[in-house]
Amino acid sequence: MSGRPVALVTGSRRGIGQAIAVELGRAGFDVALTDAVASNELDQAVADVEKTGARAIAVVSDLADVGSHRATLLDIEARLGGPIDCLVNNAGVSVMSRGDLLDVTPESFDRCIAVNTRGTFFFMQAFAKHFLSRAQSSMAPHPSVITITSSNAVAASPLRGEYCVSKAGLSMATTLFALRLAEHGVSVYEVQPGLIETEMTAPSRARYDAQMEQGLTAIKRWGTPQEVATAVRTLATGGLPYSVGQAIRVDGGLLVTKY
Repeated sequence: MSGRPVALVTGSRRGIGQAIAVELGRAGFDVALTDAVASNELDQAVADVEKTGARAIAVVSDLADVGSHRATLLDIEARLGGPIDCLVNNAGVSVMSRGDLLDVTPESFDRCIAVNTRGTFFFMQAFAKHFLSRAQSSMAPHPSVITITSSNAVAASPLRGEYCVSKAGLSMATTLFALRLAEHGVSVYEVQPGLIETEMTAPSRARYDAQMEQGLTAIKRWGTPQEVATAVRTLATGGLPYSVGQAIRVDGGLLVTKY
């Protein structure tokens, strides 16, 4: 055991998840990074976390496989030698194809729900049950669950309706777990990124660049994964100790009502 608290960041081989994992390493956590498959990208993300002085491990975990969740948690704690005190739910998938709402397929809808909503809901449930039943005390002074949803949990985007539905459901799930776990000293938060510059958003770059210039966002630029990671670090280290269950927007003013 290193004496450092353990954080688990799902879907962390690149983009926002990778930035969060590195930032939590800087904040004093040892970090487990998960992805659905093994890859060089995941190994590189682990190496990036290790450069902060943290211990880090790669974990292959299919979030949609609900039956594997408890075993994943136990494996991480065994390998890192301490209890998981910070769970960051970052893993998610986008739509198979953007297009008319009337053309959404059951396959694309079910995929979004299976990973973004159902998988994450039951992973939070598995973590909560494990946290409440374990005999080992927390290493972190502020145990937390932080779920990365999206501005599309609130703002409708008809070209990817199934994604919006999945994130709206995940937003409510996060609120429910916030109420359930608050009395046990676990702070549950939602972070809603807006237009963040990642590989997932690259295909929409030109369209949103033009809309930003026309006032779509108050800050007329794309956000960065590091800016999301900074918000997560603030929450994970107890920077908002009397706040729980709220959506923290990292969106440059995208969701501010304006006219």
